[in-house]
Amino acid sequence: MKKKNTKSNQSSTIALNRKARHEYFLEDKFEAGISLQGWEVKSIRAGKANLSDAYVIIQNGEAFLLGCKIQPLKEASSHVICDPDRSRKLLLNKRELNRLLGAREQKGYSIVATAMYWKKCWVKVEIYLAKGKQSQDKRDSIKDRDWARQKERLMKHKS
Repeated sequence: MKKKNTKSNQSSTIALNRKARHEYFLEDKFEAGISLQGWEVKSIRAGKANLSDAYVIIQNGEAFLLGCKIQPLKEASSHVICDPDRSRKLLLNKRELNRLLGAREQKGYSIVATAMYWKKCWVKVEIYLAKGKQSQDKRDSIKDRDWARQKERLMKHKS
C-alpha cells in the first residue's frame, strides 16, 4: 500500500513581527524554545498569536518574552486563568544567554523577537540582537526598497 502524505502545504510560521525590520538593524539571529501552557498551545494552533510588539528581557540569568499576545480560546478550561499578556520563559543555553546579556549591556543592543514558528512539534521563537534605526536610516531603507521595486517593473516591461 502507498503511504498517505500527512504533511500538507501549510507554512510552519505562526506569527511575524514585520515592524522589527523597519525599526531595527537586525544582526545576530538566535532560535529559542518557549515555555507554554496547554491553553496557549491550543490558541497558537488556532492562529491566535500576535508578535508585533514582542521583545526579550533577561532577568536572573533567564530570558523572558514580553509583549507577545496569545488570545485564549472561548473553549478554554474554566479552571485555568488565561492571561494573554504574561511573560513567557525562553529556553536558551547558557552560552547564548551570556552572549545576549553581554551585547545588551556593553554595546547597547536590543533583543527583538521577529518570528514564531513550528519546528516539528515544538514552538520556536526567532530572536535577533538589534540596533535601533534613526529616522534617516528608515528613509534610506524605504528608498532602497522602492528602487528595487521600480527596477523589477522596468525589467518586467522591457522583456
